[in-house]
Amino acid sequence: LAISNNPGKAYNPFLIYGGVGLGKTHLLQAIGHAIYDKSEAKKKVVFVTAENFTNEFVNSLQKNKPHVFKNKYRSVDLLLIDDIHFFQNKEGLQEELFHTFNALYGSKKQMVFTCDRPVSELRNITDRMKSRFEMGLNVELNPPNFETRFAILKNKVESLGIKISDDILELIAQNITSNVRDIESALIKLIAYAELVNRKITKEIAQQQLIDVFTTSRQSNVSIDIIQKKVAEYFNLSHIDLRGRKRTKAVAFPRQVAMYITRELTEYSTTEIGSDFGGRDHTTVMHAIQKIEGSLKSDPTMEPVINNIVRLIKEQSSKG
Repeated sequence: LAISNNPGKAYNPFLIYGGVGLGKTHLLQAIGHAIYDKSEAKKKVVFVTAENFTNEFVNSLQKNKPHVFKNKYRSVDLLLIDDIHFFQNKEGLQEELFHTFNALYGSKKQMVFTCDRPVSELRNITDRMKSRFEMGLNVELNPPNFETRFAILKNKVESLGIKISDDILELIAQNITSNVRDIESALIKLIAYAELVNRKITKEIAQQQLIDVFTTSRQSNVSIDIIQKKVAEYFNLSHIDLRGRKRTKAVAFPRQVAMYITRELTEYSTTEIGSDFGGRDHTTVMHAIQKIEGSLKSDPTMEPVINNIVRLIKEQSSKG
């Protein structure tokens, strides 16, 4: 609302980051609609995915018409780019984006971006581009809590004009903690089944029909506690050791493995991971991740170790 009331002045650029299905694109488009609707002289609003932005740039070079691309994106009043993590490893594209950013920022034109992680965790993005993404306001979207998940389901059911008891909605809200998209998908699956067989939805039917969804959701939302315990067991340590201050190789390496796996299996940020590993700084977590990534490239025995631990973690998570 602040951005739509004062585009280019309040929080510019604005970056929203978080996991899939949490509403980043929805908010991005809402900002665009609000600014367009509020402006008397209709503003030039452009919404584009990072992938399409890249494709347009490449096409402009192939057709020897880079000026057309520049004119389009440097003359807008509001630029909305979805999924900027797609720009990783694309040096030429980042160069063009850098100049587009500077042109718009200098003209006090609003920019809004979305990303699946904090800017600090993007790989192969130039430092000057990172610094520009971080110039304004960066906000993280977290998965909704139980009360919010239940309210979303309740609202959805009412909007569809369907009667489903609260205990079934609670069952879905308790078992699917990932994102709104997964929650609504489970509800639609349940409704479709009930209509197909012409039966009233009971708690037993819900549990039977959604067992695969519940299992997948639990695996995609593995707790840090389970990861720490399974990594500790694998290396014959106590999971308390992984959270402690010991820096011996016997503890430091398994701790790095646990941090790496946590980043791979969960949506937690490096700051949140560091907090659950004895209050460590996010840079420590990033170093651990980079260390394991390096080992995976140089040590052929590393990948089987990681895969075995991940399998044990998922097996434990699927048991609830």
